[in-house]
Amino acid sequence: MKAKITQKLINSLTPQEKHFRVFDTDQPGLFIRVQPSGHMTYMVSWARNRERSLGRVGTLTLAQARSEAARYLADAHEHGEPLAVTRERQGAATPTLRQFLNDAYLGWFKAHNKGYEKTTQTLEANFASIMDQRMDAITGRDLEKLRTSWLTIGNKPSTVNRKMGAISGVFSRAVDWEYLPSSPLTKIKPLKVDSKGLVRYLSKEESKNLRNALEVREHRACLERDSANQWRAERNKKLFPDLKKLAFTDHLKPMVMVSLNTGMRRGELFGLTWTMVNFQTKTITIGGNTAKTSETRHIPMNAEAFNTLKAWREQSRKSDFVFPGLEGGRMEDVKSAWLKLLKDACVVGFRWHDMRHDFASRLVMAGVPLNTVRDLLGHTDIKMTLRYAHLAPDVKAAAVELIS
Repeated sequence: MKAKITQKLINSLTPQEKHFRVFDTDQPGLFIRVQPSGHMTYMVSWARNRERSLGRVGTLTLAQARSEAARYLADAHEHGEPLAVTRERQGAATPTLRQFLNDAYLGWFKAHNKGYEKTTQTLEANFASIMDQRMDAITGRDLEKLRTSWLTIGNKPSTVNRKMGAISGVFSRAVDWEYLPSSPLTKIKPLKVDSKGLVRYLSKEESKNLRNALEVREHRACLERDSANQWRAERNKKLFPDLKKLAFTDHLKPMVMVSLNTGMRRGELFGLTWTMVNFQTKTITIGGNTAKTSETRHIPMNAEAFNTLKAWREQSRKSDFVFPGLEGGRMEDVKSAWLKLLKDACVVGFRWHDMRHDFASRLVMAGVPLNTVRDLLGHTDIKMTLRYAHLAPDVKAAAVELIS
């Protein structure tokens, strides 16, 4: 049926056993579909078997329906298809966050970046609530709400920024690969944090206590081994090696000594191999493949680090790794032994990573230039090293004396 659609005509339409259509003679492509239930819908058609619903009669006015139909036809004439339909199809093809991670992002990240497991865990643990949303449906408000929730449960601003950094990388890559026109984080600024912060390093007393605790631990292990061998000897069993004849009873003491004297990151220490230790030049080379920054650096060994590694080398030759795990491969954790050592030493609030801070702090307090400290630590940005600047002896005091 064709007719000029007016409100009077609409009011006169009555449902029939089968749905029927009324095509508007004023606006090409516009028609009303009348269902047997009585529901009436404005529709637009721009090609054979190509049509789309514009809205319910009564919800959409006749004038709005004519305007929308005209826009659809104009788009179809210019682009071959209405833009609203094109965008709808593109939206339907946009993956959910989980699909994008599994099908595209994580594989790329693993091949091009370090910390794959940690990043995957951060994303899974903190963004579960938006994982099944389409990426183009995730808004800045959604991410801001997540950030607020983390702060509410006590996360530090620096922790929150690290979490947001993980998802920011995901959306940046989605934009680069043209999955999205822009990132929802564009207008979300990182939280302000104290970039210098509190540097935790050992006091002279704590350093003494930590070293004493290591010696006590070594002595205790020797006594326990002697007791075990006495028991085995009484039963004609094969004896274990005498620990008193070795430089170290296990890996913990040499690992701590090397960390305190080189400032190596824990991951760098775990990945250290004997080929990276040069006893002739007294240097340790941290290869780009194991360094956090992917840049190779050379660390001179002082006497304590050199003697520690040389003695450890004498008793540990079975693995390519300097500090191998139980199966001879890369070591993954020393948490239990480390925490017990700190407890025995009465050292509180000191992490393994803080030995790196202790190394840097002692250098600065000894008057070593910050740029040299930066090179030894492997910082790519001097800003990271400036957190230790306040420890430089008398520098600020001498500066303010200039104006007296």
